[in-house]
This record gives sequence, C-alpha cells and structure tokens, in this order.
Amino acid sequence: MTTTHQSPPLVRLAPAIGLLFLAPLDAEVLMGNFPITDVIGVVGFLVIGPLYGAGALFIREAVRRTGRGWPTMLAFALAYGMFEEAFITQTLWDENWVGVRILDYGYIPALGTALPWVLFMAGVHTIWSISVPIAIIETLAGPRGTTPWLKERGFRAVAVFFALYSVLAAVARAADIGLLAGPLQFAGAAVVVAALVVLGLRLRRAAPTTGGGAPAPWAVFAFALAAGAVFVLLYAIDPTGLSPWLAIPLPAWGSVLGYLTLFAAAGLLVRRWSHRSGWSDAHRLALAAGAMLTYAWHSFPWKPTMTVPISQTVDLTSNAIATAGAVVLLVIAARRVST
Repeated sequence: MTTTHQSPPLVRLAPAIGLLFLAPLDAEVLMGNFPITDVIGVVGFLVIGPLYGAGALFIREAVRRTGRGWPTMLAFALAYGMFEEAFITQTLWDENWVGVRILDYGYIPALGTALPWVLFMAGVHTIWSISVPIAIIETLAGPRGTTPWLKERGFRAVAVFFALYSVLAAVARAADIGLLAGPLQFAGAAVVVAALVVLGLRLRRAAPTTGGGAPAPWAVFAFALAAGAVFVLLYAIDPTGLSPWLAIPLPAWGSVLGYLTLFAAAGLLVRRWSHRSGWSDAHRLALAAGAMLTYAWHSFPWKPTMTVPISQTVDLTSNAIATAGAVVLLVIAARRVST
C-alpha cells in the first residue's frame, strides 16, 4: 500500500501567510507611511493591513488558479489600486487628505481629481502594493512559486474577506469624511476598474522567447533601481504633495508626461527582456528587489501619512528597521534562486 505524505497545514500555507504580511509591510511600513516604532503607527498599519494582504493574495491566487501570468497580475494590481483610492480611501477626490493639498498640483475640475496623483497611485499600487510582494514570496516558495497555495474553500474565504473588509473600510471612511465625489465620478472609476479586470482576463501569458538573450540579473536590478528613482522623484517635485523635498518648477503636464513616458518605456523594455531566452526567476527577483529598495531609501525623506505628529527619531528608526528587514529578505530570496 502506498501512503501519500501531505505537508502540515502551516507549511503548506506558509507562502500565503507570508504574502498576507509582506504586502502591507511593503506598501505602508517600508514606504514610510506608518512607523512601526510608534503605537499609533502600528494601529494604523493593523487597520489598513488586511486590505493589502487579502487583496494581494486574492489577486495572486486568481491569476495562478486560472493559468494566467504576469500581464494579468499587473492589470489586476492596477485595478486594485484604482479601486482602493477611488472607493475606499477616496484620495482621488480628497483635496485635503491627511491635511495635505494632494490634488492642487494638476487638478482638473471636470474630473474632480489631479492626474499626477492618479498616476502616482497607479504606480504605487501596481508595483509596490501588489506585484513586488507577490514576486518575492513566489521566489521564496521555490517550486510552488506559480502554483495555487490555497484550496478552493480557502480561496473563496479570502475573496469574501477582501470584499467584506473593503465594504467596511469604505463605509467607515465615508462616515468619517462623507462622499467626496459625485455619482458620475464614482461611475467613471467603476468603469475603469471593470475595464482593467476585463483586460486582465483577456491577457495571455508571455509569448515564446525571441532571439537574443536576457540581460544579466544585476543589470535588470540596476534598471529597476533607476526606474524606481525616476518614479518617486517625479512625485517629490510636487510643491503641494505629501513629501515635496525635491520641489522644482515643473508644470503638472510635464509630470504627467514624465509618468506616462516612464510607464511606457519600462513596460516595453521589461516585456522585451522577458520574452528572451534565459529570462528566469532571478530576473523577476531583480526587478522586485530594485523596486523594494527604492521604497527603502525613499522612506527617509518621505513624511508619514498620519494626522498626529511623529518625531523624526521615531520615523527614522522605523525606516532603518524596515530597510534592514527588506535587505535581509532579499538576500534570503537571492540565495533561494541561486541554489
């Protein structure tokens, strides 16, 4: 008689649990929004954390369970970002979020929002909130990196939890500040989110490899660092933004053009590289590592997005701890792909 050995539940679910924690840690703590060395910062993280964790896990499982790949992952990640910012936090419509005039730079009255902020949030959530944590945990998962981590019942539970938590968070936010946008704005946002989901469902896995070899992982890592730096610096020039430490007289349309050019150039280049022979888990990790370390260094000039004062010492200490943790995690992941 042959017996089938099954891994203990905690071992089997370890990647899923890891993603539940890494997504909010990367999105909020490593970015510098919620200092983990402050009680209020920890409370803020615990409140918003389940949204990121469940969202990232739901997206990852939905993509892997249907046999789709990273193009779909990115489309769903962007849909998540627009959903969160339009309906839950409502930062797309909040002209005075956490006491900062985040929409003054490039505000368009007809839309009720500012394109520089919309594009910044698109990049923040698509890359850092969702894609980076998924890429790193999938690397750590080894052979299970592209297989489902949850059974059908677990996947449904995550979907229900994400939906209910989103509704509760949106209701709580609306009760606190009211509805900041009109029906047409919410309807427009809903159409955008739905269109991105449909797009993701129609996208296929990467095409077969073409001629030429992929660049070395270190070159991909350097590219990710450079592209990440351009992205965060584009927001740092906003004189009325959350962290205008690089404020320069660049008109809002110039910022929008910069974001669009960066997204197009980076997307096309990575797509081209990923279709070449030799593209591997090491290259995907290199992209995620460059993005994660961008958040790490950028957290130091970034100001926490909290309505209560936070001392500079508390803020810098939290950033240093989060950066050290990110470096350790990336070293472990790098050793994983090198074995």
